[in-house]
Amino acid sequence: MIVPFFETADVERNLGATLKTALHMSTPTNYRFSFGPWNISEGADPFGTEVRAVFPHEEKFALYRPLGFEGVQFHDDDVVPGMDDLTPDQIAKKSGEVKAMLANQGLIPEFVAPRLWFAEQTTDGAYTSNSASDRDYAWDRTKKCIDIARSIDCKAIVLWLSREGTYIREAKDARLAYQRILDTVNAMLDYDKEIEIWIEPKPNEPTDQAYVPTIGHAVALAYASSDHKRVKGLIESAHAILAGLDPSDEMAFALAHDKLGSVHLNDQNGLKYDQDKNFGGANLRVAFNQVRVLEEAGYGKRGEFIGLDVKAMRTQRGCPVTDHLKYSREIFMHLVDKVRSVDNNLIQQFRDARDYEALELYVMKHLMGLQ
Repeated sequence: MIVPFFETADVERNLGATLKTALHMSTPTNYRFSFGPWNISEGADPFGTEVRAVFPHEEKFALYRPLGFEGVQFHDDDVVPGMDDLTPDQIAKKSGEVKAMLANQGLIPEFVAPRLWFAEQTTDGAYTSNSASDRDYAWDRTKKCIDIARSIDCKAIVLWLSREGTYIREAKDARLAYQRILDTVNAMLDYDKEIEIWIEPKPNEPTDQAYVPTIGHAVALAYASSDHKRVKGLIESAHAILAGLDPSDEMAFALAHDKLGSVHLNDQNGLKYDQDKNFGGANLRVAFNQVRVLEEAGYGKRGEFIGLDVKAMRTQRGCPVTDHLKYSREIFMHLVDKVRSVDNNLIQQFRDARDYEALELYVMKHLMGLQ
């Protein structure tokens, strides 16, 4: 069992308080929660000095359960660091060690994603690169990612098509680029007959304009694939907002097609860079509607995770830093209570009468605890 190292007594006290809160908030909700190890202590200000030290990934697993989480989101090189320079046997050995660590902590790997945006070969895209050798690298990395996922008993592969796009539209043949993405999805489905592929759309950053920018694009791609039942979407709140869309509508669209593999809940203050703010921290009503849509659709009853992708504020000190995860989960659970306590008969009356002014007032007063 991995025991985390704490630098200060204050952090120990904070973790104890976290455990107490997690136990207090563990009322039945039909939900289970996940996050990625990059959400602990990472994300220091890129325009200044280091605010907090990096906390080793392998020491983070012991923090999950006390925080109320059981699912772990992975990139392939979170499981096997430096994987490009390792042999297949070395990759398998490291994957086995991580599998044992997860078992020791009672954790479940939710998904593994190929990290296709840091390598030199993926600067101009991975699957859509104009270079055939770069596309070959991306496919080889993707196969390794699938192998790593299966070695830790995970069948979900997330595709964040981060560099699949352009800074100027003339740089690539967009029709050919979409065909290459589809060909890759089909090749993945053929490479392993049991995996699911969850496409995570984002409209920009790091590219100026990305291919597959919304869940509608992802669902269309799924239906065009060779086995659409195994191709779904992962919706991140901030990504939908960056596209100028409402995250709850994006979720509803995917749910209507039974294609919501998972969610990354967070928040976003306007159309700028991806902020990964605490869930509900920028717009509580938008957060409420995401919970409402998930709750009304019965999301989570088949074991789907409520995934968080939230970063600590750049000014936040400490090691490890976990309050942003605890608070985002707590806000979600309070909003579940809010959704479950609304007067649906009254809401239907307002809808039937098309009295949306009264409906809005009721929702706002309900969120404020006034009704």
